[in-house]
Amino acid sequence: MRDALWRMTAGAQARAVREGEVSALELVDSHLERIAEVNPRVNAVTATLADRAREAAARTDRRRAAGEVLGPLAGVPFTVKESTPVEGVPTTFGVERFRDLLAPADALPVARLRAAGAVPVGHSNMPTLVLAGMHTRSELFGDTVNPWDPARTPGGTSGGDGVAVATGMAALGLGNDSGGSVRIPAQFCGVAALKPTSGRFPADRRVIGPDDPGPASQFLVTDGPLARSVDDLRLAYEVLAGPDPRDPLAMPVPAYGEPLPGPVKVAVVTDPGGHGVHPAVRAAVETAAAALRDAGYDVREVPDVPRLDEALDAYGRITATEFAPAWPVVRGLLGKGGDRYIAMAMERTPPATADELVALMGTWLGIRRSWAEFLDGYPLLLGPVFTEPPVEPGLESRDRAGRDRVATAMRLCTVTSFVGVPAVAVPTGVTDGLPCGVQIVGRAFREDLCLAAARAVEERLGVLAPIDPRQEARAGAAPLRVPAPHAGRSTET
Repeated sequence: MRDALWRMTAGAQARAVREGEVSALELVDSHLERIAEVNPRVNAVTATLADRAREAAARTDRRRAAGEVLGPLAGVPFTVKESTPVEGVPTTFGVERFRDLLAPADALPVARLRAAGAVPVGHSNMPTLVLAGMHTRSELFGDTVNPWDPARTPGGTSGGDGVAVATGMAALGLGNDSGGSVRIPAQFCGVAALKPTSGRFPADRRVIGPDDPGPASQFLVTDGPLARSVDDLRLAYEVLAGPDPRDPLAMPVPAYGEPLPGPVKVAVVTDPGGHGVHPAVRAAVETAAAALRDAGYDVREVPDVPRLDEALDAYGRITATEFAPAWPVVRGLLGKGGDRYIAMAMERTPPATADELVALMGTWLGIRRSWAEFLDGYPLLLGPVFTEPPVEPGLESRDRAGRDRVATAMRLCTVTSFVGVPAVAVPTGVTDGLPCGVQIVGRAFREDLCLAAARAVEERLGVLAPIDPRQEARAGAAPLRVPAPHAGRSTET
């Protein structure tokens, strides 16, 4: 029985704990055993919080025995990205210098998941400082392996959570997204993910040190959950949504909006900006469109999304300008070769002058207006997450051609982060042994519409995970670097 627990959805796990069918301790132990079995092969969990997780589970079991009402995620194990603080555990950002940087308190989303009964079982890998590239490789912990094919990247920057959820090491993952960082691992690992509206979830804006970062860093980055089913995403969404006085950007908007009249219109854009799309990805979008039509949605092909290339340029210039003063220090933290991804961007996009930056802020607002008008006519947009199947690890840091290829492929993720609208990534099937998926984008603060449409797709096309890691690497693939001294460390020694 315990072996089967990690295969259950988060919702089923929580129900089983609340109803006394299993104990929270049994549930946590099932996942810890799965981590011990699988993580040496994929290197997704960087710190196993075994003793802490068992103590939290035991408290849940005592509360149930005392007749207390348990939360909607009672006993559900989740992983937390290395950049997100868990009280008493190092928040390393994958950097050697931060190895012992103990978190004094839980990040706001971690605290909310705990309050709902969920149990953190581990930190998860990411690119060094969230800046070394799309592939999940950190200076401190090495490479995370895609469980579908070791010769393909699991994506990033929340790749550790994507792999942990896909392989059953955790029922939920807590990542963050500023241009695809939960959605790309979802597509590449065959799971679902939610990038909420900017301001939907409260966040800890002061990531490193006491000072608040600039507006781009605060607006573009959103915490987001990963799960194996859309219903589990909805559970996490309901727990994480809502304002908090510690985050002035978090808005008091109801989690569910008014029902829309008639069939909901869905705009379909298979090749955003006309920059090309792989046949397998095109087929995934078409398959999802057919599923939505079958579910009663009014699905229509449209020429394109608003002002995509202009938005990509503005995104790059604003972020480069905000980042430029810190770049000399950050470059030194990224480790050998870890600076290549950002360095290529900084070389291509010099910082804007003060006058140029003011104009760019106006452009940003204008692009957001254009998207609001577009989504007023089409409440939902269906399109690709990444316009290629999973690529080889580190392609974006190899050379400028590789970087441009990856940046182009993630373009719909980038622009939707720039305008701050919600999106749900959902799998559509498997092609040539690799998972495929799409994203469903919605109006600001209408995550409910995105989740409902994604569930309609899932009901017709099925779920892909959990899976066991595959051993076979494709011919000619370079071996991945997994540093044995650090991988899968435990904080309880």
